[in-house]
Amino acid sequence: MRRKKHTLQTVRARRASRVRNKIREISGRARLSIFRSNRFTVAQLIDDATGRTLVSVSSREFSAGNKTSGTKTAMATMVGKTLADRAKAAGIAQAAVDRGGYRYHGRIKALVEAVRAGGLSV
Repeated sequence: MRRKKHTLQTVRARRASRVRNKIREISGRARLSIFRSNRFTVAQLIDDATGRTLVSVSSREFSAGNKTSGTKTAMATMVGKTLADRAKAAGIAQAAVDRGGYRYHGRIKALVEAVRAGGLSV
C-alpha cells in the first residue's frame, strides 16, 4: 500500500489550522489574518464571534498600475502601518496574529512588527 504524498497546500493547511486553534483559546481579541501571495500581501482584522471583517488592507492599494512601488517586504511594512492606523480609528487595541501557516519571517515578520510599531498590541 502506497502512502499519500503530502502536497504543499495540505501541509500549509494543517499548519494554519494548528495556528487558528491556538488563537481560538485567546478570547476577546480580534484575529489579525495574514495572506501572502507571490505578488501581494493582504491583512485583515476579523471578529470571530460575529464572523465579520473589521479592518482590511492590501498591498494592491499601494501599487501604481501593475508595478508595485518597492520590494515586497517594504510593501508588507506599509500594509502593517496602514492596518494599525485603521485599527486605531476603528477603536481596536488588541489582536492575535494568525500567520495562516506561513513561517514567521520575511514579509510576515515585517508586517507584524509594523503593526506593533503602529500601536496595536499583538
